[in-house]
Amino acid sequence: MKHVAVTGADGFIGSHLVEALLARGCRVRALAQYNSFNDWGWLEQVSDPNLEIVTGDVRDPNFCRHFVGGADTVFHLAALIAIPYSYVAPDSYVDTNVKGTLNICQACRDAGTERLLVTSTSEVYGTARYVPIDEAHPKQPQSPYSASKIGADAIALSFYNAFGLPVTVVRPFNTYGPRQSARAIIPTIISQIASGSRVIKVGDLSPTRDFNFVEDTCAGFIAIAETPSTIGKEVNIATGTEVSMQETLDTIARIMGADVTWERDEARIRPAGSEVFRLCGDNTLITSLTPWRPRHTLEEGLRKTVAWFTQPSNLSRYKAGIYNV
Repeated sequence: MKHVAVTGADGFIGSHLVEALLARGCRVRALAQYNSFNDWGWLEQVSDPNLEIVTGDVRDPNFCRHFVGGADTVFHLAALIAIPYSYVAPDSYVDTNVKGTLNICQACRDAGTERLLVTSTSEVYGTARYVPIDEAHPKQPQSPYSASKIGADAIALSFYNAFGLPVTVVRPFNTYGPRQSARAIIPTIISQIASGSRVIKVGDLSPTRDFNFVEDTCAGFIAIAETPSTIGKEVNIATGTEVSMQETLDTIARIMGADVTWERDEARIRPAGSEVFRLCGDNTLITSLTPWRPRHTLEEGLRKTVAWFTQPSNLSRYKAGIYNV
């Protein structure tokens, strides 16, 4: 990879991926969603002579053609990702996640892009029918968000089958770490504790998740991009382990030395048929095709995450008392 383009680069995973690519000497064109404030999100903190930041919107096909031009590898991460908000505004998820992915695929086809990596999510699998969940596991659209990502994945793979577009669907399991949105379970707990709360508002603590530290997720993206045999495939980035929300939150409290209690907040509970109760990924494919292995234990990743969130300049960005859908 010499010249890469990253959509969704101003977000949580995207900004970490940009940093990882720059560290490898890549020239990076990074897309931040257009806004009138010219705010580059988490890229505001990234400075490098090999970084070009562009503002725009993947919902515009003409912009997408302009954006991917000249890049040999494109990482497509731009998406609406909050599950609760997808209950409120599902139409916007189709526009951004499905149509946006279509626009990027078409732009890459027109540009003759050498590699395209489209970002999926473990949510497409829904509650596990068996574990560990491999790439052949049935897709179960248990939220408008997951339905839109299933659609986006299908669009991407259709361009491989119909047009030979060199695309890979990259499917990270539950990524966490510095800069993650406050809507996610780990940052909302850490920020509440760090802000002095001793009664922590949570949703259902029984589901299990396969947590990936963000640096490991980004290493997975890069390993997949550098492996031609992943073209035309769906590839999990997973640790192959699962932990309940309750265990995760107990670990966070222990790391932070906090004596806290948990309070169930009904606003944080998904509709009955929408909750994904079990996720545990099979990483056989990625570990057989690439040298990637997860480097961080959950304890190590959580300690790094807590250290970042508890810095006053970082914590001040989060409104711990507000549940953000």
